Amino acid sequence: MSKSQDKTSHLQTLGAGGQTTYQMDSPNPGILEAFPNNYPGRPYVVSISFPEYTSLCPMTGQPDFGTIAMEYIPDQKIVESKSFKLYMFAYRNHQSFMETLANKMLDDFVEVLDPLWCRVKGLFAPRGATDLHVFAEYYKQDSSQYEQVKGIVSEWKQEVGKHSA
Repeated sequence: MSKSQDKTSHLQTLGAGGQTTYQMDSPNPGILEAFPNNYPGRPYVVSISFPEYTSLCPMTGQPDFGTIAMEYIPDQKIVESKSFKLYMFAYRNHQSFMETLANKMLDDFVEVLDPLWCRVKGLFAPRGATDLHVFAEYYKQDSSQYEQVKGIVSEWKQEVGKHSA
């Protein structure tokens, strides 16, 4: 059996022996875990989505449903996918407007990952015959790779746009 070069000894979310600790009281960046990017000099896009997202309307308490997608170009860190899922679960009983949610998620991802670029897409299910999609975006402007990253992001958005029509 071969073993990857991924550094995983510090990760807690996967648990010992399959045990997972769920933090359902409120979403916070402490739920997200990251591991080192083995290719920090090579800008590449990571896309991770959660199609079973739910939270609560702060006015009515009714559930909102949607898909949350996070796209990012990592610098030194990559999000561990199970912690991403658990982070999304933490929103189930959280009351907030969709616009606030997408921006809070972006702030949390940037805090934990410090990526070269990150975009959170909140694709919320229609309610009252109204679709609401929220896109929040961040660029690490002080990076020496800023111009290269902008080009890659532009190409990524064009490519994704071709396949979503």
